[in-house]
Order: sequence, then structure tokens, then C-alpha cells
Amino acid sequence: MRERGYLAIDLGAGSGRVMLGHLRDGALALHELHRFTHELRRVDGHERWSFEALTRAIEAGLAAAARQKIVPLEALRSIGVDGWGVDYGLLDAHERLLADPVSYRDPRTDGLLEPLFAHVPRAELFARTGIQCMPINTSVQLFAQVRAGEWPAAAWRLLLVPDLVHHWLCGSTLCEETNASTTQLCSAATRTWDTQLCERLGIPSAVLPPLVPAGTQLGTLRPELAARTGLPRLSVVAPGTHDTASAVAGTPLDDGWVFLSSGTWSLVGLETRELVLGAAALARNVTNEAGVYGSNRLLKNVMGLWLFDSCCRRWREQGREPRRDELERALLPRPPSSLRIDPDDPAFLHPPDMPAAIASWMRARGMPTLDDPLELSHVLLSSLAQRYAEIVGWLSELSGRRIGGVHIVGGGSRNRVLDQLTADLTRLPVRTGPVEATALGNLLVQAIADGSFADLAEARAALAPFVEDAFEPRV
Repeated sequence: MRERGYLAIDLGAGSGRVMLGHLRDGALALHELHRFTHELRRVDGHERWSFEALTRAIEAGLAAAARQKIVPLEALRSIGVDGWGVDYGLLDAHERLLADPVSYRDPRTDGLLEPLFAHVPRAELFARTGIQCMPINTSVQLFAQVRAGEWPAAAWRLLLVPDLVHHWLCGSTLCEETNASTTQLCSAATRTWDTQLCERLGIPSAVLPPLVPAGTQLGTLRPELAARTGLPRLSVVAPGTHDTASAVAGTPLDDGWVFLSSGTWSLVGLETRELVLGAAALARNVTNEAGVYGSNRLLKNVMGLWLFDSCCRRWREQGREPRRDELERALLPRPPSSLRIDPDDPAFLHPPDMPAAIASWMRARGMPTLDDPLELSHVLLSSLAQRYAEIVGWLSELSGRRIGGVHIVGGGSRNRVLDQLTADLTRLPVRTGPVEATALGNLLVQAIADGSFADLAEARAALAPFVEDAFEPRV
């Protein structure tokens, strides 16, 4: 019996978990070892992530991995980190973190797209990088830091958040390609840093790290960290360090199917071999991000379940939150709502009271406002499914491919009302699961690097037991 274990550190912007992938004779099982939250704090005028708090929580997860009895310690093979994109930290020449990473939600980038376009016009920026223009992008964050006179003279190396954690684990100062591609600082043609672009934006390109592909061994667990946690000196392997890259790797996609990573944000896209550029792609503000093993992720960001979850938090405070079974019983039989809002309207980015913000938006457009949580939930989920359908149409037009269906992964895949509405409005079959696609994709890349699978196609075949449900369009 061949038995191997791999550890995935999966980081979201505000939460994280340490997961164990257990591979026995080709069958894959997943176990959550430790889950934690990490919050923003305001330091030196910016909203920052506490890297010390983050690594303290991760270390607790590694200690839990050493105590677990699922896989013998000698069968553990490697560990890898994936996480949210765009945020970064700067190391000095002694490899010390100069300051905690600033969050993409910090207002320092507000209003800076137009000044940035004065240096590099939007059409040129998209042609060079293939990345959609958003104020949260690493390019804009760096532009803001330099423009504000806050660039530290001691800066030696820039690392994105997953790469910072890899540095903490094993001392690596490398950057994995899938996350680097999202920064809007890489050449779309070569997937290498565009140093000329950096120069035009005033960004010191000398701090940018060497790039490596997913599956690269970065080093071994630091001896002092191994001693503190009780783990052996595991190999540290870069998965697709951008969480969406790992989520797509962990999706058992059929050819021509759209992936939909559903959570606070939704990422709707296609795996392609070639980048999709040009005027039409620019007009749709789609993005081309590197996937694992040379693939391209043609996708569009959507606000996702942020609106619905924010409403639920408010209703919970009021004692009015509908239970999941109540929501499904009331809404699953119903066709899509005729009332729609724009889930990507900036008014919904971070209002203090989401139901009130939605009511104000609807009132300003002459629409009836809804106080009943079930009725408003129907509008929100129908609006999100309609946005998905619109983007699926764009992906088909831009890629020239006929779309066969939609595969939904992530925590939002268990919202069965949204799944059915997505099938109805896209007029395509929908499959759901794995819920933990990101952690699974991280683990699969490690297993491929270890020789447990020959390639991604063989690894994805092990995901069949994690597919949960299927929905057919009713209209």
C-alpha cells in the first residue's frame, strides 16, 4: 500500500486553514487540521495584515499536522502555500520584513487609475500585461507607494503574500508565476517581469524576485520551525500560489466548460492555451492570468456572495436571517426574479449596512425596495446568476469556443439556489464541487511534483468523489 501526505496552507484575505491531503493507492482524501482568522489593523496610516499574527496561526496548524494520526509523519512529503493575490511585503538585504503588507482594501489607491494611465495608457497596459485594470492591482499599489514618497530605501526584495510565507517556511526569495502574472507587471508575451513598464511607472524593478513555475521545490522546512512544530524537514513546494490558480487546478473541468470559483468574490473563466487580447477583450475588462503547467486563465472578477453574506450578517443582528433549509424551500422552486441589481456597482464594495445600500440603489432607479429577507435574497442571487450568464456569453465570444457547461467550486457552490439560478440563466448544465478546490489544487501540484501523478489530467481524475451535485436549466 502506497501512502503519502501533503500539507496545503490556504490563505484568504481574512481567514486561512492548514489542510492535509492523504493519498493512498491513488485515492485522495482531504482533512482540515486547523482553521483561523486574521484581521486588518491600522498601522502607520494604512490598513495592514499582521504577518506575525498570520505566521503564528500557521505555526499552530503545522503543530496540529505533527500531532495528527491520519498519516504517519514519515509519509508526509511536502508543504505549499496558496493565497489571495495583489498584496506584497518588502524585505531588506538581510531578508527582514520592513513593514507588514498593506491590504488591497486600503484607500491609498483610490483615484489613481487615471494618473497611472497618464504614464501608460490603459490600452497599452492591457496589451502588455493581459490583466484587467483594477485599483487593487499590485501595479497600482506600488505606484501609490512610490507616488506618496513611502518607498523604503532599504527595500531589496518584493514578495507576494504566499511567497512571504514560503520565505518564512524555508528561506526562499522566489516568486511563483501564477501569482506574479496577476500583478499587472508581467509581460503577457513572455510571463516575465516587464522592467520597461516598471520604469515608466516609477517602480524599482530591481526588487522583483526571480520567477519559478508551479511545482518548483523551493527548499526544506527551516530546522528551528521543524523543531518547534514537531514536523520533519519537509520539502517546500510552490503550488499555483495564486488561490484562483490552485482552485482551477483543483476543478475536474471538462473541455469547453467554464469554471466558477464562488465565494466572497466570484471568478468566472475558461482555461485556454493562448492569451486573449485585443480591443474586444479590453472593452470587457477581462483578464489573462497564468495557470499551472502553461495554461491561461481567461476570466472576469464578479463581486460574488459578498452582497448576500453581508445582508445575512445584518439580518442575523436583527434576528431575521433565513436558515439554509428555509431559503431552499422558499426559493429553489421559483424561476429567476424579474428584479435585478448590478452586483459590481461600487456602492456595494463596503457599505456599513448592505440591505440599506441595496434599498437606496433600487429606490434611486425607481424599483420597489424589499424588506423581506427571502424576497431580497431572491433578487440578489438572481442578479448574481444573471451576471454570470452575461460573462459566460462574453467568454464564448472572446474565445470563439462553444461553452458546454459551468463547473462551480468553492464555498458558494453549496448555495443550491444560486446553482439552480445559474443553470437557468446561462441555459447550461451546472456541476458543483469540490468545495475545497483551492486546497485540493494546491495538494495536486505537490503530488505531481512528488511523482504521485503523471500530470494534471491524471491528478484531476482523483477529484471525481469530490463532485457534489448537478443542475439542469429549467427554461
